[in-house]
Amino acid sequence: MATLREIRRRINSIRSTQQITKAMKMVAAAKLRKAQDNILKARPYAFKLNEVLSNIASRVDRQKHPLLEEREPKNVAFVVVTADKGLCGAFNTNIIKKAEEILKQTKDINYSLITIGAKGRNYFKKQKQNIISEYVNFFNELNFSHAREIGTKIISLYTEKKLDKITLIYNEFKSAIQQNIITEELLPIKPEEVVHKVGIFDFIYEPDVDSVLDSIMPLHINIQIWRVLLESYAAEQGARMTAMENATDNADELIETLTLLYNRTRQSTITKEITEIVGGAEALL
Repeated sequence: MATLREIRRRINSIRSTQQITKAMKMVAAAKLRKAQDNILKARPYAFKLNEVLSNIASRVDRQKHPLLEEREPKNVAFVVVTADKGLCGAFNTNIIKKAEEILKQTKDINYSLITIGAKGRNYFKKQKQNIISEYVNFFNELNFSHAREIGTKIISLYTEKKLDKITLIYNEFKSAIQQNIITEELLPIKPEEVVHKVGIFDFIYEPDVDSVLDSIMPLHINIQIWRVLLESYAAEQGARMTAMENATDNADELIETLTLLYNRTRQSTITKEITEIVGGAEALL
């Protein structure tokens, strides 16, 4: 049975930990507010750009443009987006499990990984996976230059035909308590399905449709990477805030249980001491 000193020491330790979890929850809540604003602003532009590009791609010869060209997927890369840090519940674990499920389904294909975030990088390095590029420790100072750097690397690998298909695996932000794991194909760019309807008309492109595509496609890749980074960062902060709130509540319950145990142990000790005193006094009579 634990002594009163041990129980008291454990209660004080849990209270100290609880102060840390409360502080981390407040920090995550502040970061989440800003991250949520950023992703809500970025989504409309990213989705509209994707829609416009898909529409244009459906009207041209795909084989003339490197980022539209479809090839047999012999070399496939998966861009796995995790966090740089832990203490965010199952945020990183869920992404890693999803990535592993997909990798098991692609055993017959030569696949490689592009890891974004230290947690995913560290895990897949231990698993001896083929990581061809890694990006870590930048989420606290996240800006568009990071997305441009990643996008430039991805475009280079695809246009040089080192990769035939690139798929994103990331957490989509829904709310502070909900994140959805998304798997979507980044390259080759998928054209919009053309539906012939009365009243549908084509646009006039200046100087021409090929020049527009050449300039807009790299921008599209960078913007989609930027959106994914913002999605993942907002989802991470939401998961961390929820995890720290749960940890704080659990600490309250544990402190209450230990306090009850402390009082019972103390009462038992006092009762035992009184019994011994009474027994000793009776023995003297």
